[in-house]
Amino acid sequence: MRIFAAFLMISFFALGACSKFSKVQKSKDYEYKLKMANQYYEAKKYHYAQQLYEELFPVFRGTDRFEDLYYKYAFCAYYLKDYLSAENLFKSFVEVFPNSKKSEEMDYMRAYTYYKQSPKLELDQTNTAKAIGFMQTFINTHPGSPRNKEAAEIIDKCHVKMELKEERNAALYYNVGQYRAAAVAYTNLMNEFPDSEKSDQYKILVIKSYFQFAEMSVDTKKEERFEKVMAESNDFIDRFPESKYLKEAEKYLNLSTNNIKTLKNEQVKKTT
Repeated sequence: MRIFAAFLMISFFALGACSKFSKVQKSKDYEYKLKMANQYYEAKKYHYAQQLYEELFPVFRGTDRFEDLYYKYAFCAYYLKDYLSAENLFKSFVEVFPNSKKSEEMDYMRAYTYYKQSPKLELDQTNTAKAIGFMQTFINTHPGSPRNKEAAEIIDKCHVKMELKEERNAALYYNVGQYRAAAVAYTNLMNEFPDSEKSDQYKILVIKSYFQFAEMSVDTKKEERFEKVMAESNDFIDRFPESKYLKEAEKYLNLSTNNIKTLKNEQVKKTT
């Protein structure tokens, strides 16, 4: 009975709220309608506010109150997590009010909507890449903005996310035994994220991948592929002389050198 009574009470209030909103929506007093839209907005009832603002667009377009109406309308979409619509509205605001004091904020929010749309690590990271691009554009366009620190932090977070996704993809190739693909993937990781703290780790995995690939190759291809391991190992030694993986790189260099010697000795035996 208590549950049923609570349900009836909730339904009563919900119907009352809908009835009140319906009266506001039907009103021809546009000043009152705008006042109520702002009240709904301040009360965080963005769904109601959004509908009223949308209906008031043609009424207040061209007036000195249209900018504030547009501003709040755009944020209604954002707060309702309709980030695609919010991005378009933030962009349009800057185009319609290029000299507004709020245009910098809206420019930032446009970039931020892409960050909010950045998906789980396993999914396509197009919006993450767009967030990086738009945040960097914001920093370049507004060099003195107090929002630049946060924009730079978001760029760093997005880079970390994209790097981790590519690292997992490369690791997957390695774990399933597709060593050539793994080597290429780890090389691409180094090229795409040259400032990564994991560069030496990626490089040693390039070496290990090429070594595994060489070992699995037919005899006629082995020498050429062990030479590739040697080249990558020497490059590692030159680039990362202080790395904790240095001894491992030297190990693969020596193993590859010895394998090539063995292959050449076997070739000599076959010809004599």
